Amino acid sequence: MQTIEKTETKLLELKTRLSEITDIEAAASLLYWDQATYMPPKGAAARGRQLATLQQISHSKFTDPAMGELLEDLRSLEASLPYDSDEASLVRVTRRKYERAARVPATFMAKFSRHRTDTYGAWVAARPDNNFAAVEPYLEKTLELSRELANFFPGYDHIADPLIDFADYGMQAGFLRSLFAQLRDELVPIVEAITAQPMTDDRCLHQYYPAQDQLAFTLKIIEQLGYDFQRGRQDQTHHPFMINFSTEDVRITTRVYDNDLGQALFSSIHEMGHGLYEQGISPTLEGTPLAGGTSAGIHESQSRLWENIVGRSRGFWQFFYPQLQAAFPHQLKDISLETFYRAINKVVRSLIRTDADEVTYNLHVMIRFDLELDLLEGKLAVRDLPEAWRERYRSDLGIVPETDMDGVLQDVHWYTSQIGGMFQCYTLGNLMSSQIFEAALVAHPEILANIEQGQFSTLHNWLRENIYQHGCKYTAAELIKGVTGADLHIAPFIRYIRQKYGQLYDL
Repeated sequence: MQTIEKTETKLLELKTRLSEITDIEAAASLLYWDQATYMPPKGAAARGRQLATLQQISHSKFTDPAMGELLEDLRSLEASLPYDSDEASLVRVTRRKYERAARVPATFMAKFSRHRTDTYGAWVAARPDNNFAAVEPYLEKTLELSRELANFFPGYDHIADPLIDFADYGMQAGFLRSLFAQLRDELVPIVEAITAQPMTDDRCLHQYYPAQDQLAFTLKIIEQLGYDFQRGRQDQTHHPFMINFSTEDVRITTRVYDNDLGQALFSSIHEMGHGLYEQGISPTLEGTPLAGGTSAGIHESQSRLWENIVGRSRGFWQFFYPQLQAAFPHQLKDISLETFYRAINKVVRSLIRTDADEVTYNLHVMIRFDLELDLLEGKLAVRDLPEAWRERYRSDLGIVPETDMDGVLQDVHWYTSQIGGMFQCYTLGNLMSSQIFEAALVAHPEILANIEQGQFSTLHNWLRENIYQHGCKYTAAELIKGVTGADLHIAPFIRYIRQKYGQLYDL
């Protein structure tokens, strides 16, 4: 039996090793943030090499056999402490990640990192030129590497399962296919009922709105919602994202179009939701694998909750719309709140996932999820992906992209990471956001009235206490069950959609 002193020494050594690895990963994240925001185009080749080097160092340090020995020595400590204690959680979660990472050679991770950087650069150039042929060989290599990555984890039911597990631990392709089929059956009739009606007029959003004025207004909103600018900042990029280098440095990005007011508004609120999660993690978890969101789906639930359930609600704009009118008097002085509210919640069969409304959005996600599985299973070749994309949009949404820029080139995901396990989190996030928000209202029915008054601290504090502070101490399934009292299911989301859009469209 180990002495208490010896166990504490080993725990301290584990934390020291993990802190060093966290610092290396933060440096890599900073290089990625720079690549996506301010880096000059010709810096791409060197940046790819730099990121690959850091990735290989980090992976090698984490998979060092000494790390495995430490974790094995700390099993008795884990067993002696409550499941939800910081120490037991640290050993448990680190062991799970170590056992997964140890299966993947550091040389492979470096090779894949270099390839991802090269592919991202090719995509940035190819997308505006509508040139899928330019990225096709890169994507073929990505598919090859994705299968190779999955095969480091034998014994799976579906080749996508290990890849899904990286982002949404515990989820599997079979479960997701069943869940998504239930959701599709509910959503398609709602989409058909709404789109059979005259199209909502959203011209008020597509006037000229100076970019700098839009950015200034988004900063005002996200600060009032609770984003801490002493520990974060907002910049512009091609594809908005949140990134953190510590709980004290959590950055978000947005994109601004001077003829589309909704882009900057809602991408900023969306990424802020991710940012609030990371800023809300307990400082005691800093420098460890616990200091991050527990899964991509849970993370997305927070961005969707703030962007859609709060940010697109009537109550939210009852408070903020007079301020928006004051910021843009020429554009909005004659536009009523109701007209604006209907415009930002317009339901339409559209081509672009990130522009899609709440009702059709998950259909976009499910198309991508199914195409990923077909690629991994060998049912679909990369060269046939553009046509398969067009056919799915024709059959599922009744609309066909005229260009690959609005089709298979529109999302950055396959061009910065693996194929598989990338898209399910968005629909999981939508489902989880509704289930979590219902639980928040049970605990604090005054939240809806607070939103109308521009007061968001009750909701923010409840989320921080019940979700954010825990980092990834709990799995997504444990967290959802603990916070809401039920396993993940589609009913809360369908209730939310039917209530909100039933009122908007007189369904």
